[in-house]
Amino acid sequence: MTNATYANAGAARKNAPQPFPAMAEKGSEQAKQAFEKMSAATAETAAVIKNSYSTAVKGAQDYNNKILEFAQTNTEAAFDFAQKLSNVKAPTDFMQLSTEHSRKQFETLTAQTKELAALAQQVALAAAEPIRTGVTKAFSQFA
Repeated sequence: MTNATYANAGAARKNAPQPFPAMAEKGSEQAKQAFEKMSAATAETAAVIKNSYSTAVKGAQDYNNKILEFAQTNTEAAFDFAQKLSNVKAPTDFMQLSTEHSRKQFETLTAQTKELAALAQQVALAAAEPIRTGVTKAFSQFA
């Protein structure tokens, strides 16, 4: 390119209509605002996910503690049953004791299963709630 070409390009920039720089500045400001909104939304989303994760971890700990509690209860029932079996003198006593133990264990396991299912549902809902709330809030901000 020659010096004349550079001079013509510089003159063209100087002679450019004023709306172009204003439009460029406005576009730049809009991009900056969009970036700031996205940064805020990203930070908020990270906080929501962290909260949800913390809730899920706490729920998993509660669930595991409940399983350990049930295991201890069931183990104690098994030892109690074994101790009672050691005192059995007649086959009819054995049958009665076995039937009674089986019925009690079935009722206990049914109740434990219902309790674990309810706890799992509570944990799932509690962990999902911050995400649902955060998504609703995010969409309302951008709507």
